[in-house]
Amino acid sequence: MGEPTIYEKFPAPIVLLSNLLSVSIYGIGAYLMAGLGVWSLAAYILYCGWIELRLLRHSCVNCCYYGQTCAFGKGRLCALLFRQGDPQRFAQSPISWSDLLPDFAVSLIPAAAAVVQLVTDFRWATLALLAALLVLTSWGNAVVRGSFACRHCRQREIGCPAEKLFSKSSKPLDVT
Repeated sequence: MGEPTIYEKFPAPIVLLSNLLSVSIYGIGAYLMAGLGVWSLAAYILYCGWIELRLLRHSCVNCCYYGQTCAFGKGRLCALLFRQGDPQRFAQSPISWSDLLPDFAVSLIPAAAAVVQLVTDFRWATLALLAALLVLTSWGNAVVRGSFACRHCRQREIGCPAEKLFSKSSKPLDVT
């Protein structure tokens, strides 16, 4: 098995797949939060929006795909909303598991809401949606990022803090 192709511009099917995964996670999360009431739903939707803007503002502005089609389509969107940052800053930014907690909360909050609903009023649909949320968040993200996105990413080659964090090897990447 040879080296994977590094995309300068990701193919539309990969962008569609990665966004379908995100929209599915957000949609299931929203449905589960709606079970706690309209205010919970509204807070969750606002939180998801904040997470997306946070990603664009703090990561995508510094990515080498700024203004281009990355695996998630955010490079082009970012260029419409924010001024370009420094690609070296992206490569050198440290990241830890605690930095990812807000991102994990997109799934953890509705999962907790589902557990509350299952305890107070058990429904098979809620259990099925909870299972789907957990599968999409763990396995779905692993497949999309590992097989379709990160594997073909030019920024990973230059230097990506998330790649360093999730990499199975402990050797640091050379970003020079």
